[in-house]
Amino acid sequence: MEKRLSDQLRYLTISAIDEEWGIVVTTVGYQFIPPKGNYPLSKHPDNYNFKPQTGRILNEYQLVYITKGSGYFSSQSCKMQKINAGTMILLFPGEWHSYYPDSETGWDEYWVGFRGVHIDRRVEKRFFTREEPLQHIGLSATIVGLYEDILKFASQEKTGYQEMISSIVLHILGTVYYKRRNNSFTNTYVVDKINEARILMKEQVENPLTPEEIASRLGLGYSWFRRMFKEYTGVSPAQYQLQQKLLKAKELLTSSSMNISEIAYS
Repeated sequence: MEKRLSDQLRYLTISAIDEEWGIVVTTVGYQFIPPKGNYPLSKHPDNYNFKPQTGRILNEYQLVYITKGSGYFSSQSCKMQKINAGTMILLFPGEWHSYYPDSETGWDEYWVGFRGVHIDRRVEKRFFTREEPLQHIGLSATIVGLYEDILKFASQEKTGYQEMISSIVLHILGTVYYKRRNNSFTNTYVVDKINEARILMKEQVENPLTPEEIASRLGLGYSWFRRMFKEYTGVSPAQYQLQQKLLKAKELLTSSSMNISEIAYS
C-alpha cells in the first residue's frame, strides 16, 4: 500500500470565467500532525501564513475537517473550545481565528478555501454563522473522499476543473448543513410524528384532512404540531399540503389524458 505524504497543499489559479460561476476554490490540502509534532507542517504564502499563538485573518472562507485527534479553536465570535475528530470548522473572511492540535494527540486535518457570491448569500441568510463556526458532524469517509476528489482534480488542472471542485465544495456545505439540522432533532418521537403526518398528507391529497384533524389523529395539540412541523420541514402543515396537491396535479398533467379543468375539480 502506498504511504501517504504527511502533508499536501495546493494554491489554485482562477480565471475570469471561473469567477462567473459564483464560487471558486483558492486552496486545498491536508496535513497529518503526529503527537508532539510541529504545527503547521505546511509552508504557506504570506496571506495564508499561520501561527497558532497569534492566529490570523483570511480574506476567504475555509472548511477545515478534523478526522483524527483533538485540539482547540477560538475566533473573534467564538470563545476557546476543545474540538475532537469529526468536527468541521468553517472559517469566515475578515474573522480572526486560531486553531491547533493537542500536543498529546496531534490531529489529521483536511481543508479547502473558497469564495464567491454563492457562499456569501448563504451566510447572509444565516445558513452558516460566525457565532457557530464548529459543526459536529462526525466522521465521514464520504466527506474525506470529497476532499480527496478536490485534490485530484486540482492536481490535474484540466479545463473546467474549477467549476467541478467548487461544486464539490457546495456538496460538502450541503452535507454539513443537512447533518447539523438533523443532529438538532435528537427527539425521535418528534421526527416520527412529523413523518406520520407527512404520510397522511400524501395519502389524503384528493380528500385532505385539515391540519387540526391531522394533529388530532396523531394525538397531538395543534399549536405544538404546527410549530414542530414548520421547524423541521421549513413550511407549515397547510403549505406542505398545498405543495403535495400541486405535485399531484403536475403528475396527472404529464401521465394522464385529463385536462387542467378536470384535474382542478378532481
